[in-house]
Amino acid sequence: MKKQLPKMTELIDFRYFLIGVLVITGILQFFLMYGNVKGITYDFKPLQLATETVRSTKTVEDTVKTQQEQEKAANAIQPVYQFSEEVAKQRAAIVTTLFDYVLAVKQDVENSDEPVPLANQVAQLRKKFKSTDAAQMPIVFTDSQLEALLLQSKADLTRTSTQLSTLVEDFLQQPIRSENVFLAQNDIEAQIRGQLGYPDKIFNTVILIGRTSIIENETIDEEQTKKRKAQAKEAIEPTRILQGQIIVQEGQIVDNEAFRQLELLGMVSNKASLKPIAGLMILTLLQMVFLYILFERWDADGLKKRNALLVTIIVYSLSIVLMKFMGLVSSEFDVTVAFLYPTALATMLVRLLVDERTAILITVMTATSAGVIFQEGYSSVMQMEVALYIIFGGFASVFFLRSVEKRSHILQAVSVITLVNITFIAFYLLMTQSSYGLPELMFYLVAAILSALISGALTMGLLPFFESAFGLLSSLRLIELSNPNHPLLKKLLVETPGTYHHSIMVANLAEAACEAIGADGLLARVGCYYHDIGKTKRPTFFIENQLSGVNPHDSLPPETSAEIIIAHTTDGADMLRRYKMPQEIIDIALQHHGTSLLKFFVFKAKEAGKCIDEAKFRYPGPKPQTKEAAVISVADSVEAAVRSMKEPNAEKIQKLVRSIIDDRVQDNQFDECDISIKELKCIEHVLCESLNGIFHSRIEYPKDNK
Repeated sequence: MKKQLPKMTELIDFRYFLIGVLVITGILQFFLMYGNVKGITYDFKPLQLATETVRSTKTVEDTVKTQQEQEKAANAIQPVYQFSEEVAKQRAAIVTTLFDYVLAVKQDVENSDEPVPLANQVAQLRKKFKSTDAAQMPIVFTDSQLEALLLQSKADLTRTSTQLSTLVEDFLQQPIRSENVFLAQNDIEAQIRGQLGYPDKIFNTVILIGRTSIIENETIDEEQTKKRKAQAKEAIEPTRILQGQIIVQEGQIVDNEAFRQLELLGMVSNKASLKPIAGLMILTLLQMVFLYILFERWDADGLKKRNALLVTIIVYSLSIVLMKFMGLVSSEFDVTVAFLYPTALATMLVRLLVDERTAILITVMTATSAGVIFQEGYSSVMQMEVALYIIFGGFASVFFLRSVEKRSHILQAVSVITLVNITFIAFYLLMTQSSYGLPELMFYLVAAILSALISGALTMGLLPFFESAFGLLSSLRLIELSNPNHPLLKKLLVETPGTYHHSIMVANLAEAACEAIGADGLLARVGCYYHDIGKTKRPTFFIENQLSGVNPHDSLPPETSAEIIIAHTTDGADMLRRYKMPQEIIDIALQHHGTSLLKFFVFKAKEAGKCIDEAKFRYPGPKPQTKEAAVISVADSVEAAVRSMKEPNAEKIQKLVRSIIDDRVQDNQFDECDISIKELKCIEHVLCESLNGIFHSRIEYPKDNK
């Protein structure tokens, strides 16, 4: 698979490959989580018997009930009345005006030179009465009533006017509502009948004017009444159907009200809501978009990004499958089985196999998905306690797996995750404010411990499979390869002790330089251990292994010597492949000399007067492709050069290191990696400091004269 996968994936542009993988992952995730959001529906009909007890799966507002309660509250509000004091004065003034009209007609008659017939007086008075607003005094007097008024004396009319207007004004000082007007008119009539001083001939007319003068003086204030009704409606709390509330009991008839509530909850088959499905689609899309942005902007070579993407997706998908399985069996238990889920599994695997940033994103995605998958029937959106449980456990593993140099570091991280899990579960149990028995408390304690232990155990167990399947190189794998008991390192030590010592020295230099520029120091160290493994094929042809002082190159043509020296890179790569070493280590073995020139043998050939082909004296490459390979190429040459230097000091070492780096730059050896001039200066500084510490001046001890 490790050989076939790159061939298959490299045929597709990474962007299209990324989109395709994320689409497949999104579809898989959607269908795995679909059953958790589609809700429970029942094939009930109105007025049939319920075959089981139905509880509400969510809290929703019952708008119909709420509206009914609001209307009930509004109808209970009494109208607000407003009393008008002006009505009494207005009605008394109208009474006075009527009698003034009669007095005015009588005065006109007295002032007339000729007698005025009574009929004309009546007509003149009726005309004046018509000028009165009919709405204010809707009285239609008969001719006999008008004649009776005109026949009264001015004194009687004036007294009657004053007496009646005062009575009307006094009577209207009390509030009178529309429904009480008739009773009030009866009351004023009774009072008129009880008073003395009214002429007999106009007594009925006085009663008519008195009754008509009484109108409502306390009317409904529509604006205030409407405002109070609105306030009453607002004061009504919305009526809700609560999670877990029983809608209908088993064996009961599903009446119209219960069926309406089931429809509102979307629990009737033909009324199932599509909103949760749309919500799940949005969540899945959002997660896939974040993964797309993360990998699209990742600055790495195509194969590395493809492998990292596949590892991330597989780990995430396996997490969802595991959660789905646990979610299916959780309903059989009274405790929250989700707390057994290995909170840090996905985070640790992605952290070790990909990088920290991807691990953080996967932690959040896993927690979000877990909240949906583990949601109980009465959770509104998601099971937040489970989501937070996974986030805290995952983040704990991120923070405590920053430096993994041995498998025991995973166990140390597991202990921290255990503590975080226990702490969070303590928070959860306290916040629920429920009483738990000893068996339940023991379950949650054991669940917190098992969650962390399973996370660590599965991480260590699955890590080799991912490394083997995708050719990935984790920190733990590098630590294993650095073990001196590895067959290749033992072979290097036994057959080429000089090269072994040289590799150890180069490893120390390269690791320090890589860490100074932010490169992978551990990879550089392990790569150095194996970079010259090809020298074990012809150990005596390399000067550090020539213990006898005999140099076989002295008897060989320069071309042959160069061919033997150059072959150690390809020979080493072949040996590493046979031992199924990671590709990064093989690349370092091939690239640590780049396409540099074997100047010693070029000079030797020129001294012999040969016409040389310089290409035969260059390493086949490729040139360093990574910062680690570039650093190793410099450290390899620097260590060998300084070791051969007589009486090295700081100035000589700095001059030598600078000249080697400048020579590599001028020879274009760093053209294919992203190392900068600033980083090369930093590398120079670190190498000089390290070499000065190794080749420092030593105190000359006095000789013993004994």
